Amino acid sequence: MRPFAQAVWASRYQYTRDGTIVDADLEATFARVARAVAQVEADPDLWSARYAAALTELRFLPGGRILAGAGTDKQVTLFNCFVSGPLEDSIPGILDSLKETAMTMQQGGGVGVDFSTLRSRGAVARKTGATASGPVSFMHIWDSLCETLLATSSRRGAMIGVLRCDHPDIIEFIEAKLDRGALNNFNLSVLITDAFMAAVSRNDEWPLHDPGGGAVHRHVGARELWQRIVNAAHAASEPGLLFVDRINRENILYYCEHISTTNPCGEVPLPPYGACDLGSINLARLVDAPFTSRSKIDSAKLREAVGLAVRFLDGVIDVSAFPLRAQADKARTTRRIGLGVTGLADALIMLGIHYDSDRGRDIGAQVVTQIRDTAYEASVQLADEKGAFELFDRESYLDSPFVRRLPGSIREAIDTRGIRNSHLLAIAPAGSISLLAGNVSSGIEPVFALEAERAVLGSDRQISRFHVRDYAYGLWLGSQERSQPRPDIFVTADQLSPTAHLRMQAVLQPVIDGAISKTVNLPAAASRDDVADVFRLAWESSVKGCTVYRQGSRGGQVIKACTDTECGDS
Repeated sequence: MRPFAQAVWASRYQYTRDGTIVDADLEATFARVARAVAQVEADPDLWSARYAAALTELRFLPGGRILAGAGTDKQVTLFNCFVSGPLEDSIPGILDSLKETAMTMQQGGGVGVDFSTLRSRGAVARKTGATASGPVSFMHIWDSLCETLLATSSRRGAMIGVLRCDHPDIIEFIEAKLDRGALNNFNLSVLITDAFMAAVSRNDEWPLHDPGGGAVHRHVGARELWQRIVNAAHAASEPGLLFVDRINRENILYYCEHISTTNPCGEVPLPPYGACDLGSINLARLVDAPFTSRSKIDSAKLREAVGLAVRFLDGVIDVSAFPLRAQADKARTTRRIGLGVTGLADALIMLGIHYDSDRGRDIGAQVVTQIRDTAYEASVQLADEKGAFELFDRESYLDSPFVRRLPGSIREAIDTRGIRNSHLLAIAPAGSISLLAGNVSSGIEPVFALEAERAVLGSDRQISRFHVRDYAYGLWLGSQERSQPRPDIFVTADQLSPTAHLRMQAVLQPVIDGAISKTVNLPAAASRDDVADVFRLAWESSVKGCTVYRQGSRGGQVIKACTDTECGDS
């Protein structure tokens, strides 16, 4: 491994027991994980060998919690993130939820919390006459909890806090992170409803009311509220948007659950106590003959990797510990998994295709569609072998909008044989595991920089800085004469228009049953109107959520683009 990958592995995934190193190298980590997950199989040795081969070849990359925890004696969960249970609007209810959050974080899970159920600041409780302090005040308690629990961890705290766009405290929420020191452990997103977007379009007055749809607290101009969201996102790159009605319309389990938030990075909309069981297919490792006229994605290897990944992630559900019984019950009755991709931008470069091109989007959609179909076929086969998920209702499941878009042959197979997993797909950021795989482009993001300086937080809590080179760029440099000009396919995120970012997300979302973690990068000089245009296009493009990052709008940048001479050695 390169030094930066070695540092990421050593700080996050290498297993040590009582100060003694157990994983001598990355291959040992993969072998440990493969053995642990294969224990649920009738022939553990067979599947352990198959899993270890896929992991060692870096074609399939499990989520970080799986790599860190599987096969160890640590009391940790293998699920990256969770959504909290319903937040009851009472002091006992709030404290119960806070306790559940603490227990979840202690085992390494990030948490998403919907604070919309809490009364607004200044509301008077009927029973006690006490005055409520509002959702944002309680978010600071969650933030302090996260800071305290993770003070000695090499893993950054991960939470998302959401609030409905019709809550009386929505403006306070929107502007909560304009104070640069506030809520640093939270990502913030506003739950945007269809009715609100219609009100913005008509320039209507927008009603705000306390939870439960009670009496209207007051009205604000819908466009004024929209502009406040835009202004805050321009200044602080938060809040993001979650289109909550669209999320619920597209939810395959619409018939037995309601969703009001996502995991912290937004790629998995989840019901109360839902959990993320994540992994990514590394497309950069599936390109044959890169940078030649014969370059192509190996479809046979792709199908093999997907089938193996579905079985692996399904097994994780059975071998994982859970911080709470309710989380275990939800995971095991739905068997939700989130298989995604990473290295998409690098794969396109290796194929000689520009990220912002019709062909690039077509190839992206074709590959992800193949992953979808193969994953659903694999889950049907698992249902033959191990049974369908407990909450499977054949008629209702087949009537969901997403399942209606599947090929007829897959729908027929589900109808006659059932399916093992309620959901199968989600595209995560895959940041750390992409570094581990040689710094492939993360998720479906464009290449951030061809050469960069990357900060890595070590297990000793010290920050080390490394020169990192994009995986595809490194391959190209090794295969070409240095005098040859670099082709324009080597495009980076800051060289792309916001439209280019969203177009890729938009063509992939219809074939993903979960959601997509995607950040639209904007230059420092981007205006508020530019942010508004991005958010509006996101709504029109039928994606499930949108986040922007304007260069320089946040401190503490983890990765900084640079040149060879600026970065130093890798």
